Amino acid sequence: MNDRDQRSENRDQESVPVAKIPAGGAPPPLKAAPLAYENLNFLNSADGRPIRIVSEYLEPLARIRREKIQDTVVFFGSARFRGREEADHILELLENTGSTQPAPSYEQPAKATEIAAGKATDLQRKRAVAAVEMARYYEDARRLAYMLTDWAKRIPSPWSRFVVTSGGGPGIMEAANRGAHEAGGKTIGMNIRLPFEQRPNPYITPSLNFEFHYFFMRKLWFAYLAKALVVFPGGFGTLDEMFEILTLAQTQKLGNRITVVVYGSEYWKKVFNLDVLVDTGAISPKDIELFQFADSPAQAFELLRTGLTENYLAIEAAAGTPSGEDLMEGWAVEDFLKPEIG
Repeated sequence: MNDRDQRSENRDQESVPVAKIPAGGAPPPLKAAPLAYENLNFLNSADGRPIRIVSEYLEPLARIRREKIQDTVVFFGSARFRGREEADHILELLENTGSTQPAPSYEQPAKATEIAAGKATDLQRKRAVAAVEMARYYEDARRLAYMLTDWAKRIPSPWSRFVVTSGGGPGIMEAANRGAHEAGGKTIGMNIRLPFEQRPNPYITPSLNFEFHYFFMRKLWFAYLAKALVVFPGGFGTLDEMFEILTLAQTQKLGNRITVVVYGSEYWKKVFNLDVLVDTGAISPKDIELFQFADSPAQAFELLRTGLTENYLAIEAAAGTPSGEDLMEGWAVEDFLKPEIG
């Protein structure tokens, strides 16, 4: 054994606690070991990761089942804007997606007085124009969520139908939860823990306020119960979530038929041109039919009501099946874990 190995062995030996045995030979009393599921050191370790992942499936499932949520309509959109003085449409840009901190002053939309005085930069002037649009989208999302919730509440069912669901943060997400809350319905927020200060918006139903560590588990819950998706203007996160759902629909991997409404055609047609994908053969012409554009709350609501009625309510009525679905029916641990683990 060389000196390096000897030093390593000595360190290993030093790190092992040695019980101090009295002269009489009897060891001291030993404290009870923590139960495995109460051992935070284990649960927060790499070895405990599978348990943390399963927990982000089972705990939301238990709460959603307890609250009798049958299905959802998910709203996506920008989390970087929040209303400061809604009457005047003055908006504040946030530092990051879902952050509680404002962005630096040079990134904020210019005020009218700054523009008039020539003190605004080109970026601030552009964002001042965009701020007015985002204020409109906030109010449109709020109005649409109200209309949808007010309609869904009237569907005869012991379960809550087509519950408005968002990512739980500010901006469009807050607007969606707010509209549903104002209509007197339950509304879900699915937040994600990020490495900067954030908080859920106050309009989420408290018992349906979720926070996830794993993005993929949050995405699972967005898709699992969704019967429709509404995509308001947003950034990377919105694009990611929208195209993931469209890909699942395109490849028929969703268990449900889903109505997808893309809100704000002027904005989105500047962001992407799917006709290029059709022309080059990257997607099929019929893939364009996976979503529909809408430019007003009334138009979006009609698309949602038509899709949800044709795909679900009319079929349920014709089949005479009662509304209300037990999410645990037929479920087994093996459906989530590998059979050898279950």
